Amino acid sequence: MATAVAHPSTPTKPTLSMPGRRYDHLFFSTMALCMLATVFAGFAHTYYLAGVFHAPLPSLIIHLHGAAFSCWILLLVTQTSLVAAGRVDVHRRLGIAGFLLAILMVMLGVLAATDSLVREAGPTGRDPKFFYIIPLTDMLIFATLIFFAMRARSNPPTHKRLIFVGTTALLIAAIARWPFAFVNRKAPVAALVSYSFLLILVAYDLWSTRKVHRATLWAGAFLIFVQQIRLPVGKTVAWHAFASWIQYLAR
Repeated sequence: MATAVAHPSTPTKPTLSMPGRRYDHLFFSTMALCMLATVFAGFAHTYYLAGVFHAPLPSLIIHLHGAAFSCWILLLVTQTSLVAAGRVDVHRRLGIAGFLLAILMVMLGVLAATDSLVREAGPTGRDPKFFYIIPLTDMLIFATLIFFAMRARSNPPTHKRLIFVGTTALLIAAIARWPFAFVNRKAPVAALVSYSFLLILVAYDLWSTRKVHRATLWAGAFLIFVQQIRLPVGKTVAWHAFASWIQYLAR
């Protein structure tokens, strides 16, 4: 008779449990609302609570610029809410309108920046020609990231992160208008404050997947690089000559 010998099973190493991406809907919906609150807090006094189109803004192009950018933030909240509710079909249809809105925003952003340059408007004590580089590079960052986000729309984790980081590039103007002395009308400080959104995204990536998503890394690095390199570039003779040329043509 053959005797079966029972061998003790080899113990396996416990695997680390990961929360995964099941909280993505909650995270990105919450962050969209935080961006909405950030924008509202910055522009409440001069725009939203001043009557929107009845607000005393200097030109029509600034009104259109404000309306388009407000629509983007509201669309972001709507899109994240639709995904959280399982209405991906509606989300995809609205995505096409969102891409067209993004194109319009870039055009209006450049026109609004040029309008401010012609009026020599900007933060107190800042050279308008130097300041011109800030909205233009913000439009560059936004346009680049939204373009790649649309290309990656079949890859939801990448798509949503590129949209998130691209929208972060738009927050400086709002943060610089917060009613706090340390940040009010100080674009470089406002940029540093806006990076808190990137840090939160990095923290979420590490918590949910134990690594930082590739889109978070390259998009965040691109945003920070452009926003930091523009400061010395904006002080060069070449940039001032370019801004003076644009100012002459626009007049």
